[in-house]
Amino acid sequence: MFIDEVEIYIRSGKGGDGFVHFHREKYVARGGPDGGDGGRGGDVILEARSSLNTLSSFRHIKKYLAKDGEKGGINNMTGRSAEPLLIPVPAGTVVYDKLTGEILGDLVEEGQQLLVGKGGRGGRGNARFVSSRNQAPRIAERGEPGQERVLRLELKLIADVGIVGMPNAGKSSLLAALTNAQPKIADYPFTTLEPNLGVADIDLETSIVLADIPGIIEGAHRGVGLGDSFLRHIQRTKVLIHVLDGLSPEPFADFSQINSEMALYDENLTRKPQIVVFNKIDMPDAVEKWQQIKSQIEELGYKTMAISALTRQGLEPLLWTVKEILRAMPDVEGEKVLPVYRSKEDARQFTIERISEGWRVRGKAIERAAAMTYWEFEGSVRRFQRLMSALGVEDALRQAGAKDGDTVFIGEDYELEWMD
Repeated sequence: MFIDEVEIYIRSGKGGDGFVHFHREKYVARGGPDGGDGGRGGDVILEARSSLNTLSSFRHIKKYLAKDGEKGGINNMTGRSAEPLLIPVPAGTVVYDKLTGEILGDLVEEGQQLLVGKGGRGGRGNARFVSSRNQAPRIAERGEPGQERVLRLELKLIADVGIVGMPNAGKSSLLAALTNAQPKIADYPFTTLEPNLGVADIDLETSIVLADIPGIIEGAHRGVGLGDSFLRHIQRTKVLIHVLDGLSPEPFADFSQINSEMALYDENLTRKPQIVVFNKIDMPDAVEKWQQIKSQIEELGYKTMAISALTRQGLEPLLWTVKEILRAMPDVEGEKVLPVYRSKEDARQFTIERISEGWRVRGKAIERAAAMTYWEFEGSVRRFQRLMSALGVEDALRQAGAKDGDTVFIGEDYELEWMD
């Protein structure tokens, strides 16, 4: 089954916890702190694979969780870091953050990778907190939490040529005649319910990839019929073959409608080189219409050709014409790759909310610090208090009216008592 849009949940691995330990050895009376750091959590990485051409592998697996790092050990031993979780996706996949809608990246080349979840760093062991004023610290960090997000994956097929036209114009028949593809073909509207890809070998050195795009009808840009689901697949093509049904009562009206729908979806589609092919020229009724249609379309500046996908008439000249257009097109570096946007959110920002139980503090940095604190160690708690002061949380709570004895919640998981 062809699937070109899915949503998945990903979570990178949590960092391993730092260790609190003091060296114990015979004849060593006062062994120093030797608790090791935790290992790094696993990253979540999407990797483009040209061997894939659909997102159907995500139908049944919706959650992808990287492994956590291992905790630190004695003798300054660092915990093992987790391996990254590689998720293969088809080349041509655009990755969106479901919550914000921003584009995280566009994977178009074999092996191209996108980091979508950074593994948490390992917590520091007590050996890292030794100072001249504290020779035996009973303090360490828990591992940093992993990142979690919901991603929307959208596939846009990568093909040299897109074949467009009204339902039953003969697009699938043309693809089958030009390539080794075997699309479903029948004489009723919307035979093609999904894009089909095929490769045409023009000569020993040249082959081109063609995509048969399901028929577009009026209103397709708004989601009417099937068109809206597949118009995106035309965006990556370099050249369009616009197939007209030679037996249609109004071929020129069909031509205008398809171009209008493409322009309404993305005006850049109308700027692509377009070869208009008049199909079914082997039929007498089509021959009668050909000259009139040819002159009407060529007046608009488009190249026209008469073909028959059934009898293969005119197919070889069509392929050579496509080859010449592709060869003449400038190869713009980076043309296919969408920019990667990065969030400008300041992790140090926070909000304070008055609730019935007390106060709730939310913020990326303060919640992460709370998750990395060993609350059972007094030294770790004091360090968290210093972080609250450095981030401005303490001053903000005072200004908001916090009083001794009030309960302060950090995010959803941590509850403190306010003492000024």
